[in-house]
This record gives sequence, structure tokens and C-alpha cells, in this order.
Amino acid sequence: MGPGKRGLLTAAVTVVCAVTVLALPGTAFAAPTPPPPPGTAASVTVVDEEDTALEAVREKLEKLYREAAVATDEYNAADEKARQQSAQIVALAKKIVEGRERLDELKTRAGAAAAAQYRGGGLPPEAHLMLSEDPQDFLDGAGRVLQGERATNGLLGELTRTQEDLEQYAQDAEGQMKKLEAGRKAKATAQKKIEQRIKEAEKLESALAKEEKERLARLERRAADAAQASWLSSGILDDIKGEATPQGKKAVAYATAQIGKPYQWGAEGPKTYDCSGLTSQAWISAGQGIPRTSQEQWKQLTHVAVEDMRPGDLVIYFDDASHVGMYVGDGTIVHAPRPGRTVTLAGAGSMPILGVVRPDA
Repeated sequence: MGPGKRGLLTAAVTVVCAVTVLALPGTAFAAPTPPPPPGTAASVTVVDEEDTALEAVREKLEKLYREAAVATDEYNAADEKARQQSAQIVALAKKIVEGRERLDELKTRAGAAAAAQYRGGGLPPEAHLMLSEDPQDFLDGAGRVLQGERATNGLLGELTRTQEDLEQYAQDAEGQMKKLEAGRKAKATAQKKIEQRIKEAEKLESALAKEEKERLARLERRAADAAQASWLSSGILDDIKGEATPQGKKAVAYATAQIGKPYQWGAEGPKTYDCSGLTSQAWISAGQGIPRTSQEQWKQLTHVAVEDMRPGDLVIYFDDASHVGMYVGDGTIVHAPRPGRTVTLAGAGSMPILGVVRPDA
């Protein structure tokens, strides 16, 4: 490695250390490479130092992208709530309009009744009834008076209820507006955090030379392969024999058809996806709506044991449920990994598994 490339790598590691010291006290890094034994070529030491330095970069990038993934879940959750609240506000507004129209109609009817009484000389129906000299007219009039009283009482009651409903709708709409505003702020905060973490990660990667980026990618694959090998060594695949349901097959077909499309936080397709955008849209395509975020998928969907999972089930990763992939069989998932990557296949055990959930339980 020439001095220029080594300088780029040194700069990248410097960024890692500086950010870690300022923002992440206590984060562990790989131990420094010990000095080579006597007689060992110096070039071997350089390679070890480079691997150690790149491993520190890899760990830092993984942490940044994990934080961006958590913030993406927060963004998606706030976005989903905002959609729901907006829909509720629209529904309430419609009820308010209909209520006002109904109130106007009732007031018109009440006005017509008052006008009819005025035309009758201002006497109430009971007075007209008492002045009747014909017994049959008296009996017929008594029935009409009773009906009129009931109609009047019903009209006044409906007027009162309609006014109360309008007041309640207005209060509900005001409450939803406050929630919507709070959701917008939460969404903006999450978006800012996502953009900051991705910017830090991109700055860190941009300090690497082309060869270093290639070696970094190999280190990432090596770490994922080691985790997958460890998972498979338990013999877990001998126990996983579940077969996909018709809906599960449709979800898997949709998800795998997106392979090669870029990751984009907050995206639900059809051109770009984030991890839970891919899984939620895959199941919607199969006719089954599921929660939008990986954390809500973990909370709301039916949990199944890893050894009982079948194609179409969702594998939730990390203690905070910040990532999700779809199991497609043979120990493999399809997922949207992170910014800068595309939808791809990966080992189901290549990341720490939190658990498995089933959309079509």
C-alpha cells in the first residue's frame, strides 16, 4: 500500500476514533495487532494493522446504519400514525358538515311549526281542541295533539343531540390535529437523525480508497458468513421443514422479484424499499395487511419458534427489532439491508435473530 492510500485509511480510522470518543464512550474496538515475532516480514504486520483498522471502520459503519435503521422505524411509525390521523380528521370533517346540514334542516322544521302555530291565532293546539263542539272532532283532534307533542319533543331532542354531536366532533377533530402535529414533529426528528447517521457513514466510507472499500466489503461478507456458519452448525436446518402457504408463496414471490432494487429509508416500492417496506408490501400483495414497521411486526404478529418457521415468515433481528427479512427457505432470507445496498438474499443467521413472526397464522 502506498503512502497516499495508507493516509486515506488512517484518516478513516481517525474519523472513527474521533466520533466514538465524542459520542459513544465505552464502545469496544478490536485490540491492536501485536508486534510481529522476530524474523517476520514487516508487510505481514501492515496487513494485520490494515485488517484491524478496517474492522474498526466496519463496526462503526454497522453501528451508524443500525442507528439509522432504528430512526427509520421511528419515521415510518410516525408517518403511519400521521396517515391514520389525517384520515380520521377527514372523516370527522365529513361528519361535521353532515351534522350542520342536519341541524339546518331541523331548525327549518322547527321554524315551520312555529309559523303554523302563529297562523292558528297564536293558540296552542290544546286550546283549539277545547273550543271544538263536535265530539268526533274532539277525539280526532286529541290524537293529532298527542302526535304533535311527540313530534315536537322528538324534534327538540334531535336538535339537542345533533348539537351535542357537532360539539363532540369538533373536540375530536381538535384532538386529532394536536396528535397530527406531534406526529409531524416526531417524523421530522427521526428524519434528521436518519440523515445525520447516513451522512456520517458516507463520510467515513468516502475516506477509503477503492481497494480498501473492496476489502471492507469482504470483511462484511466474512462477518456475515461466520455468523451464518455458526447458526447452521447447530443443525437448525434439520428442524426447519415448514412449507409455505399459498399466501406465503405469493409474498415470497413478490419479495424475491424486488432483488436488485435499491434500499431507501421510508420507501415502500415499487422502485425502492426499506426493510419493513419490503416485507409489508410483499404481504399486502398476497392479500394480507400487516404493520408497517419491523418493531410493530414483532409486537403484533404471531410469534413462532425458529425451528417452526416456513417460507413467508418474517425474521426479526437485533434486540430492538430494528431489522426484518423474509424467510424464503433453505436457511435464506430476502431483505433490504441498508443505505447503499440493494434488496438481496442473505443467510437467515447472518445477523442476531430476535425471533420469527407469522403474518398468516
